[in-house]
Formats: sequence, C-alpha cells, structure tokens
Amino acid sequence: MENHTAFVQSLYASFGRGDLGAILDACDPAIAWSSNADAGRIPWGGARHGKDGVTAFFVALGGYLDFEAFEPRQFFPSGDTVIVLGHTRARFKTGGHGVFASDWAEVFTVRGGKLVSFQEHYDTAAIERAMNI
Repeated sequence: MENHTAFVQSLYASFGRGDLGAILDACDPAIAWSSNADAGRIPWGGARHGKDGVTAFFVALGGYLDFEAFEPRQFFPSGDTVIVLGHTRARFKTGGHGVFASDWAEVFTVRGGKLVSFQEHYDTAAIERAMNI
C-alpha cells in the first residue's frame, strides 16, 4: 500500500517552496479541485478541473495573498484519502488590505500515485471581512 500521507506532505513541502511544477506533476490530468468559497466573492474559490484549473487556483491565490503562516497540523489517512487539519494566517496584497486567520480542513484523494481530488474547507467569512477592510 502506498504511503499517501508522505505523498500529501510532499505536496505541502512543494507549496512551501513555491514549486507549482512539482504540485502539477503530482496531479492526475483530470483532477477535481475545489474550494468551499464562492468564486464570485473569493478569487480562488469554487470548483476547477484539470491541471489548468489547479494552475488558475494557485495564480489567484498567489496574486492576492502573502502567507504569514500555513500550517498543516494533523494528518488522517484512510484508504485513498488523507484529511489534513491546519491553520493559515495571510495578508491581502490587493483587493483588500486586511489579515485573516482560519483553521481549515483539506481532503486529498490519491490513486495510482497521483492526486485525483482536492477539497478545501475554511472560514470564508474571515476572508471576506479581510477583503473588505
């Protein structure tokens, strides 16, 4: 059985280095990527598909936020799924000047050595408040 937790941890390490290429290489071409935010209100929110969708997510995220903390704290593997609980603190670059902090849960599904699904869930109200300062 593959070590899906180590795989997910490697994705976080790639994010920390700003290595989008490594993240994209780990994704299945038909990946389903979603954020619980309304895309009309939070630029990186909503559902995206394929590697182009993943790229668009990270471009939006990087265009709006400077992360002060991004901390995956607990990993819960179960079969092909790894649920991660963590915390973020970020400052808006544009479109708002506030800072938000949020605990979050992210759900990764890994099959055949590739990430096939990603879902994130966080406090969208905190983000919207920071955007409107």
